[in-house]
Amino acid sequence: MKLGQSIRFCTSADGTRIAVASCGEGQVILRAAHWLSHVDYDLESPIWRPWLQALSARNPFVRYDPRGCGLSDRHVSDLSIEAWHADMDAVAASIEDPRFVLLGLSQGGALAIVYALRHPERVSHLVLLNAYGQGMRVRAQTEAELLEAETLVNFVRIGWGRDNPAFCQFFTNLFIPDGTPEQHRWWGDLERVTATADVAAQLLWEMQRIDVSNLAAKLRVPTLIAHCRGDMRVPFDEGCKLAAAIPGARFVPLESKNHVLLPDEPAWATFQAELASFLGQDRHVQPRAIREAGLTSAEAALLELVAEGLDNRAIAERLGKSVKTVRNQLSVIFSKLGVHSRSQAIVMTLSGRERPPQAD
Repeated sequence: MKLGQSIRFCTSADGTRIAVASCGEGQVILRAAHWLSHVDYDLESPIWRPWLQALSARNPFVRYDPRGCGLSDRHVSDLSIEAWHADMDAVAASIEDPRFVLLGLSQGGALAIVYALRHPERVSHLVLLNAYGQGMRVRAQTEAELLEAETLVNFVRIGWGRDNPAFCQFFTNLFIPDGTPEQHRWWGDLERVTATADVAAQLLWEMQRIDVSNLAAKLRVPTLIAHCRGDMRVPFDEGCKLAAAIPGARFVPLESKNHVLLPDEPAWATFQAELASFLGQDRHVQPRAIREAGLTSAEAALLELVAEGLDNRAIAERLGKSVKTVRNQLSVIFSKLGVHSRSQAIVMTLSGRERPPQAD
């Protein structure tokens, strides 16, 4: 499936150039900046491309590179949290729609909370995924926890983007421990093309001093919070704290160890369904025959792609799998449905017929 995007630039309050990318049509979803971002390189990533495809299917999905990263200005002296807020203000001001959905992943959650509090008239919905209200140094309660935070910054400074597999595996396993070898390779490549080691370390140090815990309770925006139980990067309890602090927030636990959800895990389908429901964009109800076939969440998601008309190669590209794996999974799905062809599966999915016509 071809995925196109447009890239433009806006200027932050101090003159820093910020790269902004958008794809899709409809109600805008704006993603607050997070640590690893390159709006051009992400388009080919087996990790981020599925996110772009999923979120732009019904919405213009707008995202931007933080200062010092990606296509935004690389050589900047101010990498502070305050500068991040100014950058987000500039990006939001460039969006013509009066209101948009605001998505915060990881530390982007804190940026989103502050923006929604300052500009409630522009935020229709707030979505926080694996986010936190307090950075590692702020929430540290022991000397050992403070040392861990400091050590992580130094580890980034000396190991970021190196070919040494020990360094690469350490960082990758914090974000996508259940990723495939290809996804792990891309994550390591993303480090090298996104930012220098010094910039990455400085950004991490700034992230560790984030504290929006006292601001969260003041929000009056419809909020969805989802957090992975086994998140290796941000503890599950941090999501629980935000959900308890934000009035009326809906909280969804996700069964995953990944900090960045991957398209072939059940938690991916769960989050996408919860997001669609939260935004009033629920997909059609599956026919009873499909519901009773015992498909897993991953199988149901794959069947949806078949119904969209994607061939095996396009499905493999979207899900970050091999064509052979997709072909084998489809064989299992067809067997569960009692169908013999792709066309019969599509008919069952779209028309709601209890059983497909028998082949002659």
